[in-house]
Amino acid sequence: MASTTNTFTSRQRGVSMVEVMMVLVVTGLAVGASMPSVEALRQRAELAGVAAQIETDVHFARSAAVARNHTLRLTLKESHGGTCYLVHSGPVPNCDCEQVQRGACEVAGEVHRAVVFPGSSRVQVRASTRSMIFDPVKGTVTPTATLRAEARDGRALHQVVSLLGRVRTCTPQASMPGVTSC
Repeated sequence: MASTTNTFTSRQRGVSMVEVMMVLVVTGLAVGASMPSVEALRQRAELAGVAAQIETDVHFARSAAVARNHTLRLTLKESHGGTCYLVHSGPVPNCDCEQVQRGACEVAGEVHRAVVFPGSSRVQVRASTRSMIFDPVKGTVTPTATLRAEARDGRALHQVVSLLGRVRTCTPQASMPGVTSC
């Protein structure tokens, strides 16, 4: 009598639970390691965006003053842990950050542009002077100033405004690629 044995030679298809867990662990480590660099890139992009907005608004203030034949100011104010800047007509004390919400200065002034950076913002704006005056006849800016966009991680972009209203961007840190050092 011959004995018959059933031998199953099956091949394993798919992946085991251990292999799936190893792939998930390696993926998690790779994503976790890249998160700080993604946040740094995002903050750098936001810093560059604020610096570009400052440059645009300086050019706007100069050209609007000339076009309207009316003296305009770019004034920087600090309020409640945040900052704002205004392009406006009229004296400096007539306009502040709280009034931006209403869209107007008090007496004898008009807000043409306002940008607010709340205290919770990743980027704040500082300046070497409180206010710059844009002369409509000569097309000049007095006094010359440096407006600084500063991130929470210490990076900064400086917008140096010349007498003729030209803006030059530089950084005090050499770690900002593509931007000249101040």
